[in-house]
Amino acid sequence: MTHFTQWLSQIQALEVELHQPTTRCDPKHVAALLHEDFEEIGRSGLRYDKCQTVAALEMETDYPPIFAEGFKLAQISEGAVLLTYKSFQHDAQGRAVRCTERSSIWLLTEKAGWQMRFHQGTPTKG
Repeated sequence: MTHFTQWLSQIQALEVELHQPTTRCDPKHVAALLHEDFEEIGRSGLRYDKCQTVAALEMETDYPPIFAEGFKLAQISEGAVLLTYKSFQHDAQGRAVRCTERSSIWLLTEKAGWQMRFHQGTPTKG
């Protein structure tokens, strides 16, 4: 297995971990996965920093399952990669809703391993 294949496996697992209710409601866990300079542009088009993101996830009370597929990884530079994929949820009839094209930049840090530096979600029709 190449480093690149290992990275895709590791980073995909970390990204999906951030979709899980047990992670999302744990501010220490979320904070460990996000780089100190983390920034996000959400589905709404609004910008969030690390503190805002950690606080917002901790306040969530409804955790509909998030599904993700089509993961692709591209190396940007030494220790920096771009992960892209599509996420969605299911409505009561089982149809895909809240379809979103997502991109995340992950940095390999010395003290914390892989951390998400940037994330953007763009709504799509499905």
